[in-house]
Amino acid sequence: MIGDVMGSPGRKAVQSLLPSLRQEYGLDLVVCNGENTAGGLGITYKTAQQLLEAGVDVLTTGNHIWKKKEIIPHMQEDLPIVRPSNFPPGVPGRGHLRVGNVVTLNLMGRVFMEPLDCPFREADRVLAEVGGPPETIVLVDFHAEATSEKQALGWFLDGRVSAVVGTHTHVPTADHRIMPEGTAFVSDLGMVGPINSVIGTDPNAVLEKFLTQTPQRFSVAKGPVTFNSVLVEIDDETGRASRVERIDRLVE
Repeated sequence: MIGDVMGSPGRKAVQSLLPSLRQEYGLDLVVCNGENTAGGLGITYKTAQQLLEAGVDVLTTGNHIWKKKEIIPHMQEDLPIVRPSNFPPGVPGRGHLRVGNVVTLNLMGRVFMEPLDCPFREADRVLAEVGGPPETIVLVDFHAEATSEKQALGWFLDGRVSAVVGTHTHVPTADHRIMPEGTAFVSDLGMVGPINSVIGTDPNAVLEKFLTQTPQRFSVAKGPVTFNSVLVEIDDETGRASRVERIDRLVE
Protein backbone atom coordinates (compact mmCIF):
# COMPACT_ATOMS: atom_id res chain seq x y z
CA MET A 1 0.00 0.00 0.00
CA ILE A 2 1.65 3.18 -1.31
CA GLY A 3 1.32 6.68 0.13
CA ASP A 4 0.00 9.80 -1.64
CA VAL A 5 1.73 10.24 -5.01
CA MET A 6 2.74 13.86 -5.63
CA GLY A 7 2.65 15.05 -9.22
CA SER A 8 5.10 14.11 -11.95
CA PRO A 9 8.03 13.35 -9.59
CA GLY A 10 5.87 10.91 -7.66
CA ARG A 11 4.50 9.22 -10.75
CA LYS A 12 8.00 8.76 -12.18
CA ALA A 13 9.20 7.24 -8.90
CA VAL A 14 6.34 4.72 -8.93
CA GLN A 15 7.10 3.89 -12.56
CA SER A 16 10.77 3.41 -11.69
CA LEU A 17 10.43 1.37 -8.50
CA LEU A 18 7.18 -0.55 -8.52
CA PRO A 19 7.93 -3.16 -11.23
CA SER A 20 11.05 -4.33 -9.38
CA LEU A 21 9.29 -4.19 -5.99
CA ARG A 22 6.49 -6.37 -7.31
CA GLN A 23 9.07 -8.93 -8.40
CA GLU A 24 11.28 -8.65 -5.30
CA TYR A 25 8.44 -9.15 -2.81
CA GLY A 26 6.11 -11.26 -4.96
CA LEU A 27 3.28 -8.78 -4.49
CA ASP A 28 -0.26 -10.02 -5.09
CA LEU A 29 -1.98 -6.63 -4.92
CA VAL A 30 -0.83 -3.01 -4.92
CA VAL A 31 -3.04 -0.21 -3.57
CA CYS A 32 -1.90 3.38 -4.10
CA ASN A 33 -3.35 6.75 -3.11
CA GLY A 34 -3.48 8.78 -6.32
CA GLU A 35 -5.41 11.92 -5.44
CA ASN A 36 -2.39 14.24 -5.86
CA THR A 37 -0.97 12.78 -9.07
CA ALA A 38 -2.05 15.65 -11.35
CA GLY A 39 0.24 18.57 -10.54
CA GLY A 40 -0.04 17.81 -6.83
CA LEU A 41 -3.81 18.34 -6.69
CA GLY A 42 -6.34 15.90 -8.11
CA ILE A 43 -6.15 12.97 -10.50
CA THR A 44 -6.79 12.63 -14.23
CA TYR A 45 -7.38 9.66 -16.50
CA LYS A 46 -3.84 10.04 -17.87
CA THR A 47 -2.11 10.14 -14.47
CA ALA A 48 -4.23 7.23 -13.24
CA GLN A 49 -3.27 5.17 -16.28
CA GLN A 50 0.42 5.84 -15.70
CA LEU A 51 0.19 4.34 -12.21
CA LEU A 52 -1.89 1.40 -13.37
CA GLU A 53 0.55 0.62 -16.17
CA ALA A 54 3.40 0.73 -13.61
CA GLY A 55 1.74 -2.08 -11.63
CA VAL A 56 -0.84 -0.46 -9.32
CA ASP A 57 -4.03 -2.51 -9.00
CA VAL A 58 -6.34 -0.16 -7.08
CA LEU A 59 -6.26 3.63 -6.72
CA THR A 60 -7.61 5.28 -3.60
CA THR A 61 -8.23 9.00 -3.16
CA GLY A 62 -9.48 11.53 -0.61
CA ASN A 63 -10.54 15.15 -0.28
CA HIS A 64 -8.90 16.22 -3.58
CA ILE A 65 -10.80 13.72 -5.73
CA TRP A 66 -13.01 16.47 -7.22
CA LYS A 67 -10.18 18.88 -8.15
CA LYS A 68 -9.94 17.56 -11.72
CA LYS A 69 -13.51 17.13 -12.93
CA GLU A 70 -12.41 15.20 -16.02
CA ILE A 71 -11.93 12.12 -13.80
CA ILE A 72 -15.60 11.94 -12.83
CA PRO A 73 -16.89 10.08 -15.93
CA HIS A 74 -14.23 7.41 -15.38
CA MET A 75 -14.82 6.83 -11.67
CA GLN A 76 -17.64 4.33 -11.90
CA GLU A 77 -16.45 1.78 -14.45
CA ASP A 78 -13.39 2.66 -16.53
CA LEU A 79 -10.79 2.75 -13.76
CA PRO A 80 -10.16 0.70 -10.59
CA ILE A 81 -10.49 3.85 -8.50
CA VAL A 82 -12.39 4.54 -5.29
CA ARG A 83 -13.30 7.75 -3.50
CA PRO A 84 -14.14 8.05 0.21
CA SER A 85 -17.21 5.94 0.87
CA ASN A 86 -18.60 8.37 3.46
CA PHE A 87 -19.34 11.13 0.97
CA PRO A 88 -23.12 11.74 0.94
CA PRO A 89 -25.26 9.36 -1.12
CA GLY A 90 -25.60 10.21 -4.79
CA VAL A 91 -22.12 11.58 -5.49
CA PRO A 92 -20.23 10.03 -8.44
CA GLY A 93 -17.97 7.03 -8.03
CA ARG A 94 -17.79 4.19 -5.55
CA GLY A 95 -16.36 3.89 -2.06
CA HIS A 96 -15.08 0.33 -2.24
CA LEU A 97 -13.87 -2.06 -4.91
CA ARG A 98 -13.48 -5.83 -4.98
CA VAL A 99 -10.57 -7.49 -6.79
CA GLY A 100 -10.89 -11.24 -6.36
CA ASN A 101 -11.40 -11.86 -2.64
CA VAL A 102 -9.90 -8.49 -1.65
CA VAL A 103 -12.05 -5.43 -1.01
CA THR A 104 -10.38 -2.03 -0.82
CA LEU A 105 -12.43 0.46 1.19
CA ASN A 106 -11.70 4.21 1.14
CA LEU A 107 -12.87 6.39 4.05
CA MET A 108 -12.22 10.00 5.00
CA GLY A 109 -11.81 11.49 8.45
CA ARG A 110 -13.78 14.43 9.87
CA VAL A 111 -11.34 15.97 12.37
CA PHE A 112 -9.87 19.14 10.77
CA MET A 113 -11.50 18.04 7.48
CA GLU A 114 -14.80 18.47 5.64
CA PRO A 115 -17.84 17.35 7.69
CA LEU A 116 -18.70 14.15 5.84
CA ASP A 117 -20.84 11.28 7.06
CA CYS A 118 -19.45 9.24 9.96
CA PRO A 119 -16.57 7.01 8.74
CA PHE A 120 -17.11 4.56 11.62
CA ARG A 121 -20.77 3.94 10.79
CA GLU A 122 -19.95 3.85 7.07
CA ALA A 123 -17.37 1.14 7.74
CA ASP A 124 -20.04 -0.84 9.57
CA ARG A 125 -22.42 -0.45 6.63
CA VAL A 126 -19.88 -1.59 4.02
CA LEU A 127 -18.70 -4.56 6.09
CA ALA A 128 -22.30 -5.71 6.46
CA GLU A 129 -22.45 -5.72 2.65
CA VAL A 130 -19.09 -7.22 1.68
CA GLY A 131 -18.23 -9.38 4.69
CA GLY A 132 -14.78 -9.70 6.20
CA PRO A 133 -12.06 -12.16 7.20
CA PRO A 134 -11.52 -14.97 6.55
CA GLU A 135 -13.65 -15.15 3.38
CA THR A 136 -13.01 -11.55 2.34
CA ILE A 137 -9.79 -9.62 2.86
CA VAL A 138 -10.62 -5.96 3.52
CA LEU A 139 -8.02 -3.21 3.17
CA VAL A 140 -8.93 0.27 4.44
CA ASP A 141 -7.33 3.53 3.30
CA PHE A 142 -8.38 6.08 5.91
CA HIS A 143 -7.67 9.53 4.47
CA ALA A 144 -7.55 11.65 7.60
CA GLU A 145 -5.64 14.44 9.32
CA ALA A 146 -5.73 13.53 13.00
CA THR A 147 -3.62 10.63 14.26
CA SER A 148 -6.11 10.09 17.08
CA GLU A 149 -8.97 9.56 14.64
CA LYS A 150 -6.88 7.13 12.60
CA GLN A 151 -5.90 5.11 15.66
CA ALA A 152 -9.52 5.09 16.84
CA LEU A 153 -10.67 3.61 13.54
CA GLY A 154 -7.90 1.02 13.81
CA TRP A 155 -9.24 -0.11 17.16
CA PHE A 156 -12.83 0.03 15.89
CA LEU A 157 -12.01 -2.30 12.99
CA ASP A 158 -9.42 -4.53 14.67
CA GLY A 159 -10.20 -8.13 13.76
CA ARG A 160 -12.92 -7.09 11.32
CA VAL A 161 -10.61 -6.06 8.46
CA SER A 162 -7.13 -7.11 7.40
CA ALA A 163 -5.47 -3.67 7.34
CA VAL A 164 -6.16 -0.04 8.22
CA VAL A 165 -3.64 2.43 6.81
CA GLY A 166 -3.74 6.21 7.04
CA THR A 167 -3.07 8.63 4.22
CA HIS A 168 -3.35 12.42 3.67
CA THR A 169 -0.60 13.97 5.84
CA HIS A 170 2.25 12.88 3.51
CA VAL A 171 4.36 12.20 6.62
CA PRO A 172 5.27 8.53 7.21
CA THR A 173 4.73 7.27 10.74
CA ALA A 174 6.69 4.61 12.62
CA ASP A 175 3.75 3.02 14.46
CA HIS A 176 3.14 0.16 12.01
CA ARG A 177 2.07 -2.95 13.90
CA ILE A 178 -0.38 -5.82 14.03
CA MET A 179 -3.18 -5.03 16.47
CA PRO A 180 -4.36 -7.60 19.04
CA GLU A 181 -7.09 -9.11 16.87
CA GLY A 182 -4.94 -9.35 13.74
CA THR A 183 -5.42 -6.10 11.82
CA ALA A 184 -2.33 -4.43 10.37
CA PHE A 185 -2.21 -0.71 11.17
CA VAL A 186 -0.15 2.39 10.45
CA SER A 187 -1.20 5.98 11.09
CA ASP A 188 0.17 7.26 7.78
CA LEU A 189 1.85 5.63 4.81
CA GLY A 190 3.61 8.88 3.89
CA MET A 191 4.02 10.01 0.29
CA VAL A 192 5.81 9.47 -2.98
CA GLY A 193 7.17 12.95 -3.58
CA PRO A 194 10.13 15.30 -3.32
CA ILE A 195 11.81 14.97 0.06
CA ASN A 196 13.21 18.54 0.06
CA SER A 197 9.76 20.03 0.43
CA VAL A 198 6.86 20.75 2.73
CA ILE A 199 4.73 17.62 2.27
CA GLY A 200 5.79 17.52 -1.38
CA THR A 201 5.32 21.23 -2.09
CA ASP A 202 8.02 23.81 -2.90
CA PRO A 203 8.99 25.26 0.51
CA ASN A 204 9.32 28.87 -0.65
CA ALA A 205 5.64 29.42 -1.36
CA VAL A 206 4.66 27.58 1.82
CA LEU A 207 6.98 29.75 3.93
CA GLU A 208 5.57 32.89 2.31
CA LYS A 209 2.07 31.72 3.16
CA PHE A 210 2.97 31.15 6.81
CA LEU A 211 4.93 34.39 7.12
CA THR A 212 2.47 36.72 5.40
CA GLN A 213 -0.87 34.89 5.66
CA THR A 214 -1.52 35.80 2.02
CA PRO A 215 -2.60 33.44 -0.79
CA GLN A 216 0.25 31.74 -2.64
CA ARG A 217 0.50 29.53 -5.70
CA PHE A 218 1.83 26.15 -4.62
CA SER A 219 3.80 23.83 -6.90
CA VAL A 220 5.33 20.39 -6.54
CA ALA A 221 8.95 20.61 -5.37
CA LYS A 222 11.93 19.23 -7.27
CA GLY A 223 14.88 17.03 -6.34
CA PRO A 224 15.20 13.56 -4.78
CA VAL A 225 11.94 11.69 -4.25
CA THR A 226 11.00 9.63 -1.21
CA PHE A 227 8.90 6.53 -1.86
CA ASN A 228 6.85 5.55 1.21
CA SER A 229 4.81 2.38 1.45
CA VAL A 230 3.86 -0.45 3.77
CA LEU A 231 3.97 -4.15 2.98
CA VAL A 232 1.25 -6.28 4.57
CA GLU A 233 1.27 -10.07 4.52
CA ILE A 234 -2.11 -11.66 5.12
CA ASP A 235 -2.81 -15.27 6.08
CA ASP A 236 -5.04 -16.87 3.43
CA GLU A 237 -6.84 -19.08 5.95
CA THR A 238 -7.67 -16.46 8.58
CA GLY A 239 -7.66 -13.18 6.65
CA ARG A 240 -5.56 -11.72 9.46
CA ALA A 241 -2.28 -9.87 8.97
CA SER A 242 0.80 -11.93 9.76
CA ARG A 243 3.43 -9.31 8.94
CA VAL A 244 3.62 -5.56 8.38
CA GLU A 245 6.72 -3.54 7.54
CA ARG A 246 7.64 -0.22 6.01
CA ILE A 247 9.12 -0.29 2.48
CA ASP A 248 10.74 3.11 1.98
CA ARG A 249 13.11 4.10 -0.80
CA LEU A 250 14.88 7.23 -2.07
CA VAL A 251 14.99 8.00 -5.78
CA GLU A 252 17.75 10.46 -6.68
